[in-house]
Amino acid sequence: MGARCSKFSLCWFHSHLKPSVLESSDLENGGKSEREMWPSFGEFSLEQLKAATNGFAAENIVSEHGEKAPNVVYKGKLDNGHWIAIKRFNKFAWPDSRQFLEEAKQVGSLRSERLANLIGYCYEGDERLLVAEFMPHETLAKHLFHWEAQPMKWAMRLRVALYLAEALDYCSSKGRALYHDLNAYRILFDQEGNPRLSCFGLMKNSRDGKSYSTNLAFTPPEYLRTGRVTQESVVYSFGTLMLDLLSGKHIPPSHALDLIRGKNFLMLMDSALEGHFSKEDGTELVRLASRCLQYEARERPNAKSLVTSLMSLQKETEVPSYVLMGIRLEAASSTKPSLTPFGEACLRLDLTAIHEILEKIGYKDDEGIANELSFQLWTSQMQETLNLKKHGDTAFRAKDFVTAIDCYTQFIDGGTMVSPTVYARRCLSYLMNGMGQEALGDAMQAQVVSPEWPTALYLQAACLFSLGMENDAQETLRDGTNMEARKNKNLKTV
Repeated sequence: MGARCSKFSLCWFHSHLKPSVLESSDLENGGKSEREMWPSFGEFSLEQLKAATNGFAAENIVSEHGEKAPNVVYKGKLDNGHWIAIKRFNKFAWPDSRQFLEEAKQVGSLRSERLANLIGYCYEGDERLLVAEFMPHETLAKHLFHWEAQPMKWAMRLRVALYLAEALDYCSSKGRALYHDLNAYRILFDQEGNPRLSCFGLMKNSRDGKSYSTNLAFTPPEYLRTGRVTQESVVYSFGTLMLDLLSGKHIPPSHALDLIRGKNFLMLMDSALEGHFSKEDGTELVRLASRCLQYEARERPNAKSLVTSLMSLQKETEVPSYVLMGIRLEAASSTKPSLTPFGEACLRLDLTAIHEILEKIGYKDDEGIANELSFQLWTSQMQETLNLKKHGDTAFRAKDFVTAIDCYTQFIDGGTMVSPTVYARRCLSYLMNGMGQEALGDAMQAQVVSPEWPTALYLQAACLFSLGMENDAQETLRDGTNMEARKNKNLKTV
């Protein structure tokens, strides 16, 4: 695994997990063994997390109510420099470690660029901790209620609403529709300024399922009646967040609905937005919020319909989130090489463009095939192997990707020749069929065969984008861009 991951950004995680319990979720692996995939979820030791947080020091607390919170969230830094977020549960929250682990594994199986994903856990003695990706640009509450430099722009508020709806829709599609205490502190902003939903709310705060810690004025009506969270309860909480985005304040839904019913919704709107949104857009957002806040749970929309409604309202879609947010990226980024056409195609996950590029490249960078052919070993086995490659190439050119996968697989399984280009082409064929994990395995194998081939890294980035691993995809894309720049520079000096 070490050689396979030498250029792959997720290998840092492998080195920080307990090897005896290292696991990948069945959902992510599709049944593959640990040696074939990177670990998407695993166990940290308590000692590692203590070291990362300087002994759970108070200055590293990032949760809303500080040390007074029943479950405290810390930021931590691993010894390799990677930042993580750590939720430390109340000592009495999960007495049964098996229940805790089962719940954590289910949340840990999720992977989306709309989530601050769960990457690990720890249970030692009576300690119960979760480990997630760290989001460096704070919470929606900070940017919406307590902003300093600039109020959040209308286009960004629309984007937050859409991304949150997409996160909830994704979780629902994976059987995790329940989100506990959804509020503005659960929306976080990543390195690029994109909003993400904290994975911590996907897991109950304790085995008894007690969920809502906010003021009762913001709690779904059915929770007050039954003490249970339902999928419709989450949509109600989404409605309260819509009110936050519209008003720039935390307004009790009952008060907001009174304003809406009185057809005086402009009194609800944030004064900082005046002149920056159309009456039609404002009316539609208020309509969506009021639908989410219906007293009867069955009258509320589901997350998928919210995504559809919010998609059509998006503004300035070509502007990156960090620009809309007024966030300055690392200065070092301006000195990095610009993306090549291949890199741009991977960034956009434009599979048609990637197909055209791979077709154009052909086998010119493929030393495996060239070396084998130079020996002119025209045995019947060799001829059969070459025919499989030829049939695979014909299918690949014709965009018959199912046939291409079949032919290339027979070629690879034959073991007579080793070709990074065949791995690259099967990788794209897998992507075209929605098989991201298998595609990533091929892109990594292409790098094993040809370590200095930028195409392998570009394809790894495309696979990671397809799997929702945004940060790792960006890092791998930069590695591929830098490798190609070095390669071109060396060719010029020869």
